[in-house]
Amino acid sequence: MPKPLNIGMIGYGFMGRTHSNAYRKVNNFFDLGHKPVLKACCARSEDKAKAFADQWGYESIETDWRKLIERKDIDVIDIGSPNNTHFEIATAAAEAGKMILCEKPLAMNVAEAQKMVETVKKAGVPNMVWFNYRRVPAISLAKQIVDEGRIGRPFHYRATYLQDWTIAEDVPQGGAALWRLDAAVAGSGVTGDLLAHSIDTAYWLNGPITEVTAATETFVKERVHQETGKKEAVKIDDACMFLAKFANGSIGTFESTRYARGRKNYNTFELDGEAGSVFFNLEDPQLLSFFEYRNPEGQKTPSHLTGWRDIHVTNSEHPYMDKWWVPGCTIGYEHTFINALADFIGGLDKGEPVKPDFEDALYTQKVCDAVLESAKDGQWKKIG
Repeated sequence: MPKPLNIGMIGYGFMGRTHSNAYRKVNNFFDLGHKPVLKACCARSEDKAKAFADQWGYESIETDWRKLIERKDIDVIDIGSPNNTHFEIATAAAEAGKMILCEKPLAMNVAEAQKMVETVKKAGVPNMVWFNYRRVPAISLAKQIVDEGRIGRPFHYRATYLQDWTIAEDVPQGGAALWRLDAAVAGSGVTGDLLAHSIDTAYWLNGPITEVTAATETFVKERVHQETGKKEAVKIDDACMFLAKFANGSIGTFESTRYARGRKNYNTFELDGEAGSVFFNLEDPQLLSFFEYRNPEGQKTPSHLTGWRDIHVTNSEHPYMDKWWVPGCTIGYEHTFINALADFIGGLDKGEPVKPDFEDALYTQKVCDAVLESAKDGQWKKIG
């Protein structure tokens, strides 16, 4: 029988739901040595915490995250609360010896993230950051293709992350639902929220970024703040674009915005190399586009059949898919969190760390901070 793994969930919003769903489903599909138990959820509002607990099956609630961390019956602290809470909760949880699963971005800035890494290392607690897109089977297949050398020497990395939900000027900022528009809570706008995902994926597929130069824009300069009822300056970035140099000699472009009319969650990347290319679009997540510059004899010369092809990533030989349905049946967004959780628990079973961890997220934070600094002064910034 799997050992119980008692979960303390902090936050009841979108991420609280995705994580809770993963806890409930992971042992139905993966053969693991531990089984999550939904022990307690935590929110400042007792009514909202109780409603969330009732909906998802948590055994109890807390309204103070400190009390949740103090509980002896909690093994894992899952931080699904706004960005400005991550540092204090994570450091307290690590010092209490709790395992930690944290939403991205890891922190508000590099200084916080660095201290968080030092604390979890000193405590020796297992930790992971929910960069769930690494667990999209098609993206994992792209990683396999790159690692097999099928791209060859990389030249270009191209990423976009486009949404359109803040275009209207009457969208307010702040409060429980719209904290991502409040710099005091979110830290940054699309850079920390969306480009953090793009940076982590690029880091995983193409290695570290060494330098960036960036530009940002805030299109609506003032919005009503839901907590004060007054119009206040908007201090987050609505759009960001940056150029990057990678350690492997390739170059990259990154673009993100919440002002791309018609784009809901358009998260794409393309990696072009000497021997081939891969392209992925999250809005069509079961497909990975692959171009291989080879003829039937394996030589790197074109033939009359050379061209892009779409791989339908649903076969049992594809990453994670042997745990799901029969070939041709797709999985969705929520399954990426289940796959990530299965990897984390599998690491516990084997006594091995699982990526991406706090240290990986610190690197992403360094890139994000450098991007925002470059946008202010227009200079190239090296990643420390």
